[in-house]
Amino acid sequence: MLKEWQTLDERSIIRNLEVLRNRVAERFPTRGLTQTVMYLLDLSRISAKEAASLRRPNVPLRIVWISAAFAGFYGMYYLLRSRYEIFISPKMEFIDFAQGLEATFNIIALCSLVIVFCFRFEATLKRRVALTGLYRLRAVSHVIDMHQLTKDPSSITGSERTKSSPERDLNKEQLMRYLDYCAEMLSLTGKLAALYSQYYPDTQVVAAVNDVEQLTTNLSRKIWQKIVLVQGSPESG
Repeated sequence: MLKEWQTLDERSIIRNLEVLRNRVAERFPTRGLTQTVMYLLDLSRISAKEAASLRRPNVPLRIVWISAAFAGFYGMYYLLRSRYEIFISPKMEFIDFAQGLEATFNIIALCSLVIVFCFRFEATLKRRVALTGLYRLRAVSHVIDMHQLTKDPSSITGSERTKSSPERDLNKEQLMRYLDYCAEMLSLTGKLAALYSQYYPDTQVVAAVNDVEQLTTNLSRKIWQKIVLVQGSPESG
């Protein structure tokens, strides 16, 4: 069993996002990035709750398959008591034996189908919840990437502008902070995705989590390349 320090703590992720929300709001109160980090914070609470629910059993479905198993055992007991006197009575005809055996197999098959269906249906429901949550995180990753898309290091070097050039009103320090916030948001998004596979290590869920983590890592790598360029660029006077 994994120790607490060996697993991701959703409460710690949420606390980090709350601090990040405050940092972004204090530095860029009028920017769309503030609304995005607030949305990511709300999303983190939803994702944490969903991920934690995946490790808990689906009580209604468990009641159904336990009831089916009980019914099957009771049916077997009833047959053994009322009709399976063939094992101790030589007067029982073969046709009666065949009918009793068929009834037994029918009970076993029906109960087994109900139990298997409940297990598979529970797995399907949990997988659907996880994949839906991961889709939301993938979508917000692209939204974060859109925020940094026009934050070009050339904006602080006095490069020639055109009529269609995006508005660039951030100085060197602000641009570095802006890009750093985007990278941090992407990193925390990847951690939120990992919660789903931590609590429900299903093959499809793990593959989807890996996709989201790969996406956020690649996007973060682009941002850090920009940060390196900004750090080495002289600010225009």
